[in-house]
Amino acid sequence: MQTILGAGGAIGSDLAKELTHYTKKIRIVSRNPEPVNPTDEIFSADLTDPEQVDKAIAGSDVVYAVIGFPYKAKVWKEVWPKFIRSVIKSCKKHNSKLVFFDNIYMYDPDYLKGMTEETTFRPVSKKGKIRKEVTESILKEIEKKELTALIARAPDFLSSHNSVITEGLLKNLKKRKKANWFGNPDKIHNYIYTPDAAKATAILGNTSDAFNQTWHLPTDPTPYTGNDWVKMAAEILEVKPKVTVLRTGMMGFLGIFIPVLREMKEMNYQYERDYLFDSSKFTERFDFRVTPPKEALKKVLEEI
Repeated sequence: MQTILGAGGAIGSDLAKELTHYTKKIRIVSRNPEPVNPTDEIFSADLTDPEQVDKAIAGSDVVYAVIGFPYKAKVWKEVWPKFIRSVIKSCKKHNSKLVFFDNIYMYDPDYLKGMTEETTFRPVSKKGKIRKEVTESILKEIEKKELTALIARAPDFLSSHNSVITEGLLKNLKKRKKANWFGNPDKIHNYIYTPDAAKATAILGNTSDAFNQTWHLPTDPTPYTGNDWVKMAAEILEVKPKVTVLRTGMMGFLGIFIPVLREMKEMNYQYERDYLFDSSKFTERFDFRVTPPKEALKKVLEEI
C-alpha cells in the first residue's frame, strides 16, 4: 500500500497516476478525496488531527507527504510542526517509509545561485523557519535510524495551479494583458514542471537505496531570467512580451488590498537574486527526461 497525504493538489494527482507503475494499492487521503485511478482507495481525513493521520497511515508501506496548507505564516506555524510530528510518530508505529515533499525556503539566501542538497539552512522568512523546523525533525529521525525516510525537494512550481509564474505571468499574457513579474526580471529563476516532480517523487519512493537521503527533483538547469520567461511565453501565445515589475515595496502596498501578496512579500528575496536549482544528483542517478521549459509552458498554457 502506498499512501498519499494531501492528494488533489499540485503534486498529489499526478503522483497518484505515476504510482500505478509500481502498485495498484494506492490510498488517496484528504478532506474530500476523489479517485485518480479506478483502483484507488479513498480515505477522508483531517490531516491536522493526529488520530486521523494515524488511521490514514496504518497499513502503508510508503507514505508520501505532499500536502499543502494555506499559504499563511500564522497557519503554517500552527499546523506544520504538529502535522509532521504525527506523521513521523505514525510511520514509526506502522513501520512505513516516509517520502517528504519539500521546498527550498530554509536555504541560505546567499547561496541560491547554485543550490544543491548540501546548501546551508539559514532561513530569513517566517515560512522558511517553519520549513527548517519540519525538515530537521525528519533528518534527526533518519540520523537516529528510527525512521526510514527521504526528502524530495523542489524549487518553485510551473503548473496550471498553485504556481506564481502561472498566476502572475501566464494567465495575464493569455488574456493579452501585461505579465506581472515579482522581483528583478533580470535575475535567473528556475522552475520545476510539476508532472516531472511527481514522476520523480514516485521513482524515489520506489527505489530502496534512495531512502535516508535528500534529493533535488529534476529541473531544467537553463539559466532563464524573468525576462526570458516572459518572452518565451509571449512567443508561444504570439503576443507582445509586456511586463509590469512588482518589487518588494510595491508588494507591501498592494498587500493592503490583495492579502496573498502580504504573504509573498517575505519570500520576494528569492526573485531579487539569481535562483539556480541543481538537480544533477538525481539526473546522474536515474534515466530521466526533464521536460524542456518551452514544452512545459505550452502544456500549462493549454490547461489554464
